Amino acid sequence: MSETSTTADKLIIFDTTLRDGEQSPGASMTMDEKVRIARALEKMRVDVIEAGFPVASVGDFEAVKAVAEAVKDSTICGLARALDKDIDRAGEALKPANSGRIHTFIATSPIHMKSKLRMSPEQVLEQAVRAVKKARQYTDNVEFSPEDAGRSDLDFLCRVLEAVIDAGASTVNIPDTVGYNIPSQFGALIHNLRERIPNSDRAIFSVHCHNDLGLATANSLAAVMNGARQVECTINGLGERAGNASLEEVVMTVKTRRDIFPCSVDHLDTTQIMSCSRLVSGITGFAVQPNKAIVGANAFAHESGIHQDGVLKHRETYEIMRAEDVGLTTNRMVLGKHSGRNAFRTRLKELGVEFKSESELNEAFSRFKELADKKHEIYDDDLQALVTEASVEAGNEWVKLVALKVCSETGEIPVATISIDVDGEEKESTSEGSGPVDAAFKAIEKIMNSGTELLLYSVNNITTGTDSQGEVTVRLEKGGRIVNGQGADTDIVIASARAYVNALNKIMEPEARSHPQTGDV
Repeated sequence: MSETSTTADKLIIFDTTLRDGEQSPGASMTMDEKVRIARALEKMRVDVIEAGFPVASVGDFEAVKAVAEAVKDSTICGLARALDKDIDRAGEALKPANSGRIHTFIATSPIHMKSKLRMSPEQVLEQAVRAVKKARQYTDNVEFSPEDAGRSDLDFLCRVLEAVIDAGASTVNIPDTVGYNIPSQFGALIHNLRERIPNSDRAIFSVHCHNDLGLATANSLAAVMNGARQVECTINGLGERAGNASLEEVVMTVKTRRDIFPCSVDHLDTTQIMSCSRLVSGITGFAVQPNKAIVGANAFAHESGIHQDGVLKHRETYEIMRAEDVGLTTNRMVLGKHSGRNAFRTRLKELGVEFKSESELNEAFSRFKELADKKHEIYDDDLQALVTEASVEAGNEWVKLVALKVCSETGEIPVATISIDVDGEEKESTSEGSGPVDAAFKAIEKIMNSGTELLLYSVNNITTGTDSQGEVTVRLEKGGRIVNGQGADTDIVIASARAYVNALNKIMEPEARSHPQTGDV
């Protein structure tokens, strides 16, 4: 019996937040952060997690390997160009995985073959088959993508896909690489491919849509209606340029409109969507817009009196989903200053955070107690930010914030005095600014003289209330390299200084990763 026939009623969710999502400028994640997100996705019961591009750098290789070691229930996937060195590197990184997949790709559109690859169609076909056979030496779970399929010649696309399925590809992924397609067109493409390729029943058809025209989710769902049974997507729609199809939108559409979709996502724990969204937002520094579908702050809010009245009388008058289904009511476990170490450890474990040593637990618990002295009630989002902040500081061995004093009053120019530890030597500086944060940043720059450009300064409250922690993202650029820095504190100026110092630590280091791929899948 073919794999397709046994899974026809199940929509496979392939999450690429850790790979394609990370290609958003400034969204780079550390290895520990990738593992945290991967564990959250595993808790949601996501089928496949694309952990990275192992050949890109030593850091990417180690991150894929770490995710493969940490995650046991989801399939872990590594991306590889249709090159032997890429496939060998991916195979090596995936060795620890309980279930591993190699995802290999090569471009098939005329413009890519001619201008980028400088290869003939026959050479591309030969290379695609060779890559799949090479990947099969490491795993039976091989996925193939014809990059820029949406602009490829249909006859040639059929030839390539038939050949790679014969070579052993169990999943064939049709990417709309540049977000060019519209739903009716893309749905028809999937239908035609499945009809015209003689051995199409031997592989699962997948789609990977980009959001350049705002149609990534719509295109993905049109493909599902036409026989695709895997959707590649990201949390919060994160990704290169305008991003990818949003996992939460795809999943909740299929779940909510089960009356029309010929497949289901019942195997997923959708109550984990909101915590996953917040985790990814906190780690990457990409805030979720308030009116974002499913996970935005206003997604289940009602301002209109008519709407409020209707919801109070019968929820389904204006709500097509329950907030509980995406996890909005699961954030009720409140810790405080009287909570013990075991409650702290247990709740973080439930959130997918486990400590490597007792000393690491003790340090995090100490930070928790400090926060509890400032903030009466500590929610899950506070704990997530606390762990992110702890991992941020753990990696900052070169520059550390020691102390900050700010004077800001009506009619006077704000002044900040800052002390930072630079490679073991404490230095102090004072500077004026247009506001307290500006003064603090200028005081840091007096010492560091980094030569960076500030691209983004963003503040978000982690929970509600005036005692909420502020989570600050600072994006810096230097020599074409872009990094994010993060900081959290109940004092927003201190959080800002921490975020700036964190960004400086990243940008002063040698570049940890580079993407050798010349085009995204």
